[in-house]
Formats: sequence, C-alpha cells, structure tokens
Amino acid sequence: MANEGNEQDKGPKSYLDGEHYHGDFGVADMTYGDYLKLDKVLDGQPEHPTSHDEMLFVVIHQAKELWMKLMIHELEGALPYIRRGELRPAFKMLARVKRCQDQLIGSWSVLNTMTPTEYTRFRHELGRASGFQSFQYRAIEFFFGNKQRGMLAPHRARPAIHQRLTDILERPSLYDEVVMLLARRGFQLDHAVLDRDWSKVREPNASVEAAWLAIYKEPESHWDLYELAEDLVDIDDQFQTWRFRHANTVERVIGNKTGTGGTSGVQYLRRAVEVRLFPELWSVRTQL
Repeated sequence: MANEGNEQDKGPKSYLDGEHYHGDFGVADMTYGDYLKLDKVLDGQPEHPTSHDEMLFVVIHQAKELWMKLMIHELEGALPYIRRGELRPAFKMLARVKRCQDQLIGSWSVLNTMTPTEYTRFRHELGRASGFQSFQYRAIEFFFGNKQRGMLAPHRARPAIHQRLTDILERPSLYDEVVMLLARRGFQLDHAVLDRDWSKVREPNASVEAAWLAIYKEPESHWDLYELAEDLVDIDDQFQTWRFRHANTVERVIGNKTGTGGTSGVQYLRRAVEVRLFPELWSVRTQL
C-alpha cells in the first residue's frame, strides 16, 4: 500500500504551493507556473511594502531588467551574423531589440503615475541603490559603443559581473562590427577605425561617413547595408528617446535633487540624452 504521507503521491507542485517542483513527473505534468518559474519571479517583490506605491517602483524596475536581459540576448545573437555578413537573421534579432526598446520607453508612462509625495514615502528604503548601478544597462551601453572604463567601478564587488562587463567593454561594439563589415564589403576605411583600442569610445570618422554616403546614394547596390543603417538609426533614436523620458521622469518625481546613488540626478541624465551612438549615420544626412 502506498504511503499516504509520501510526497510523490501528492502530485506535482507549482508556484501556488509555495515552492518550485523539482520532481520526476516529466513535461506532461509541468504547469504554466513551473515552466516560467513564477515562484521565483513573483516572490521577488516586497511582501510588506513600506507604502502602497513601492510595489509599483519595484515591479517597473524588475520588468525593465527582464526586457534588458532579452535585448542583450538578441544583441549577442545578432553579432556573429553581422561578422559573417549574413544580415537577414540579424535583422530579425535587431527588430526584437527595437520592440524591447518600445517596452522600456512605455514603462516611464506607468512610473509617471507616481507623485513626488508618494516616492518620498519609501525612497529611504533604497539606501545607496540606484539605476546607475544596473549592470545590464551598462552592458547595453557597451554593446552600443558608449564605453567608459570608469563605469566598471560600481561592480567591483561582484567579480563575475565585473568580468562580464570588462569583456564587453574590451571587444568591438555592435557598430565596430558593422564598420568592419563595411571594410570587408570593399569600402575604403581608415586603418585607425579597424584596429584600435575597442574599450574606448570611437571618434566620428570621415571615411566611415563616406562609406555610408555611398550606400545611401545607391541603396539598390547595397540594399542589406542600407537596411542595416536604418535599423541602427532606429536603435539610436529609441535609445535617446528612452534616456529623454528617463530624465523627464526623474525631474518630475525628485526635481533637481541628488540621485540615490550619489549622481547629480537629472543634470547627469540630461547630458546623456545628447550622446549619439552611431554618429556618422546622423551626420551623413547633411551630405545627401
């Protein structure tokens, strides 16, 4: 007779049971919550928020980190195709990056429902925590070429994350890979843009702008590069829009106060809005 107290006789557990099931019942017995590990996802918020609005703040920022995780996944997937010059699969992945950006931009509208009074009720709970310390946001900036070695400093206490960011910092960015592809396609580029210290922000270069000018003047002869150029402009535009919405939200909620992580707050964010990730794709428009 089966032992009624045996855990295996009680059926598979889901996140509704308060713990994740790790038994041997197989895929057929897996629940929606098991597959999505909702026990972990939904247990990551304050059980007893300091105030009603703290839940909004936490969920919005956790959701942003999930969208950024997907962005990084898609960027990592696109880079090998760009290196090989196989752009059609890369276009699919870059399209997903842009849709993730849509979600990130839209999240500010939800956060904007929180007033300064509501934020001050729980701001002290953050201590020194700040979005400035988001390693995934920093990874995305490095992927896009906005590189500063000093930005590694907040992550020194976590060696695995520090090393991961260092690796991304020191390898060619998405735009570096695209520029090298232009050279492989026969465009004459300065040696300085093809062999340099990848950990530094690249300066705008006339030979790169000339290559884009040729592509834009004869798109039928370079259609995949023409399409790639517009994807990059979309990404740059979206990234700037996200930073603009970020700055506006911060000013709306805390005004010109210092950020929780010790940054200058909205002034720092306003300066970031001016950064162009792929400068020649903007400057070439004046030449057409």
